[in-house]
Amino acid sequence: AAKASAALASRPAAASPAAPQTGWGAAPDLGAPATFVLLRHGETALTPEKRFSGSGGSDPELSAAGRHQAECIARSLAERGTVEEIVSSPLRRCRETAAAVAARLGLEVRIEEGLRETDFGAWEGLTFAEVRERYGADLDAWLASAKVAPTGGGESFAEVARRVSATRDRLTTRYAGRTVLLVTHVTPIKTLVRLALGAPPEAMFRMELSAASVSAVAYYADGNASVRLLNDTSHLR
Repeated sequence: AAKASAALASRPAAASPAAPQTGWGAAPDLGAPATFVLLRHGETALTPEKRFSGSGGSDPELSAAGRHQAECIARSLAERGTVEEIVSSPLRRCRETAAAVAARLGLEVRIEEGLRETDFGAWEGLTFAEVRERYGADLDAWLASAKVAPTGGGESFAEVARRVSATRDRLTTRYAGRTVLLVTHVTPIKTLVRLALGAPPEAMFRMELSAASVSAVAYYADGNASVRLLNDTSHLR
């Protein structure tokens, strides 16, 4: 018995069942995410005047300043060398910005309808002050609820969020593991960032997004997202 006891005592203690891991250490290897580099188009004549410019208006071209901004970001992205695909809103200012980048990177541009800007209805081409003067009650309702559309049958932020979410899901599936430049507008970019953060709709009014700015969101196979950059304009300095 003594020998048996000694033998048992000399054996290594049996490992207890491993406790479940929590936190970052528990994450499985999900592979490379689909990374969206979100580029707001360069300036148009309406941009410095801060006029509503959506998908229901005049579809303006880039101004001289906007074309310069497009060349600056094209040069910067070429130096980084990480973008593998380019997808653009169908609106002219985005297509022109995307074309400048594509020419530098030697890539094709795919057009995606879901990346278009909000339709601002009767507010298209007006400044915020002009909308306040002409449609004050409608503006207050719009600011108070994501479900309210602009005057004259435009899109609510809730409608845009559904469109952008469907586009996001389609593109993350198509470009899993790749880095994709999405050339789009203020509302789609803010919506993608807001959804990635799980923030409420009112967060849309608390983000600054400059012309030709770059933001980035990574989407993982388990459905989680990580905001990596917001409103970077260092390439314009």
